[in-house]
Amino acid sequence: MLLWAGSCRNPKTAPAPVVTPVADLPDIQARGTLRALIAYSATSYFLYRGQTMGYEYEMLKRLANDLGLELELQVADNLDQMLDILEKGEVDLVAHGMAVTRERQKHVAFTDYLYLTKQMLVQRKPRNWRNLNLDQIRGQLVQDPVELIGDTVSVRKNSSYLERLDNLSREIGGAIHIDTLGGHYSTDEIIKMVVDRKIKYTVADRNLARINASHYPILDVSVPVSFSQRIAWAVPRDAPHFLAAINNWIAREKKQNDYYVIYNKYFKNRRSFSRRVKSPFYSLNEGRISPFDEAIKAEARELGWDWRLLASVIYQESRFDPEATSWTGAQGLMQLMPATAAELGVEDRTDAEQSLDGGTRYLRQLYNRFNGVQDSLQRIKFALAAYNCGYEHVEDARNLAQEEGLDRNAWDRNVDSMLLALKSPENYQREVVRYGYVRGEEPYRYVQQIFERYEHYASLAR
Repeated sequence: MLLWAGSCRNPKTAPAPVVTPVADLPDIQARGTLRALIAYSATSYFLYRGQTMGYEYEMLKRLANDLGLELELQVADNLDQMLDILEKGEVDLVAHGMAVTRERQKHVAFTDYLYLTKQMLVQRKPRNWRNLNLDQIRGQLVQDPVELIGDTVSVRKNSSYLERLDNLSREIGGAIHIDTLGGHYSTDEIIKMVVDRKIKYTVADRNLARINASHYPILDVSVPVSFSQRIAWAVPRDAPHFLAAINNWIAREKKQNDYYVIYNKYFKNRRSFSRRVKSPFYSLNEGRISPFDEAIKAEARELGWDWRLLASVIYQESRFDPEATSWTGAQGLMQLMPATAAELGVEDRTDAEQSLDGGTRYLRQLYNRFNGVQDSLQRIKFALAAYNCGYEHVEDARNLAQEEGLDRNAWDRNVDSMLLALKSPENYQREVVRYGYVRGEEPYRYVQQIFERYEHYASLAR
């Protein structure tokens, strides 16, 4: 999986937009990648305790797997510009919960709906609400949208909420003043602005409103301002085969239990949501990945690596659990084997500081052994593979690559494929192979997964 930042980060210095041809399914399949635009929010895409999570993220992974494609994620800087990016051909799909509206259908095509919802007014209960009975609380709240006449509601400029408020003003025969907010605010952030008394009212889809209200009990989200609406993803209008493939996938997904489990995980599991929002290891809070971030940063500086890459290695090894023990006898944050720990002078492998220091020194040793590899990125991949399966097996794969006419100093599509080949007798019994059989799928996936996770960490943690 690949991931890159939004295209609107520096509008003053960005080059003139280039409209690329719309890709339909055959083009996407020929490319081999599904380019999806996603929002960074409390339900769509985020990090929690080092793990990449989110409703759209999980569903996108399932879609890409179903289509046999690699997933490339682009994180939107501005939610109001998501459909513009799609129309320019920069992505194949906008994976964001969007209400299907006539105005939007003039520009893009929508998939079959993922779920139905209503738009709800988000308002704050009175300060002393805990000392009031239900009738007293209701007496101080808006109970009917008509009561919003002359009042102000804050929503994003190009959201379906603004469109709905415009229509509502006409329906109730009185003006609702609309305070337009920037597209860089997620709905969750705008809801928090109501909690913090920065704005008086906003509007949100019912599932988002309810899950947020479960964590912020001062919120009232009981007043609907719309009928049921279809929430779907968007694709280009000129991609009928791609749209049909997604709709077929959605139809199959809706017959699976996992489809509803994933939805409930992010929109109905109130305890999980509250625990996440309170955690310092939740990327929308402090941007921390683990309890060991400062130590990881210090070790990464010594190693000369991005600290988020080293953090990805540690998550892969132990999920940041200093007590983690594998069936092979490896232990600690860096999963050091007893003999390796002894060579490194690590006395207590379950001590986070000792394990991190020893594991990082071992990575440095391995990195230095591949001094013939000039490309630093490829060299890091060699070091990681050696950390997983042993330096000698990686050297065998390099020797085999050279014999096969491949580049022994390139990991990607060269030595990695030879490491996979070392599971077969016709390869591990060859003269250039000194250390025999290795289950190459494990180091191959190890390197791949660490870099996939690193791309997420680099986007979501600073």
